[in-house]
Amino acid sequence: MTGAGAKSAVEWLVAAAPDPEACRWEWERNPLGVALLPAGRLWDVLILPGELGRPTLDVVAGITDRPGPVLADLTDARLGFFVPPGTSARWVGTGVRSAGHGTWVVVPYPGRSTGGVRWLVPPDGSGRLTDPVVLELAMHEAAALLADGPGAAGGPDARGGPPGGGGPAGAE
Repeated sequence: MTGAGAKSAVEWLVAAAPDPEACRWEWERNPLGVALLPAGRLWDVLILPGELGRPTLDVVAGITDRPGPVLADLTDARLGFFVPPGTSARWVGTGVRSAGHGTWVVVPYPGRSTGGVRWLVPPDGSGRLTDPVVLELAMHEAAALLADGPGAAGGPDARGGPPGGGGPAGAE
């Protein structure tokens, strides 16, 4: 991520903080390079298990110009898709955790690596989020690919790699 892109992403993220300057201070001084930001103001986060999240990200990346921001924990056990505020209150799917109004999310500084969480798709500062309808359809497609099993025509590893491996172009 370029300096200008990271700066724009930082400005967008800290706009969600109750105290943007405190958020910047935390990012600069926290040895882990993370800050806690409230969900429900500018975005909610839908958290998918990694087994479903990676192939879902692949499908979303294939049908949109650029997905909204996506976080992953260190082991890719969970992926967090940034979606419009209010989505978590209306989400009915099972197996998906959510962070919405009244919850906080650990967010790494854009463009820096951290100890426990990283950006698979960093924010670009534009406010772009993943459309929840697109995300839901992508989840269904990814689940169908997983159900077909490895090596099935169009299955998760039909291209010769591990299921869900690789992610979208330009992802970290």
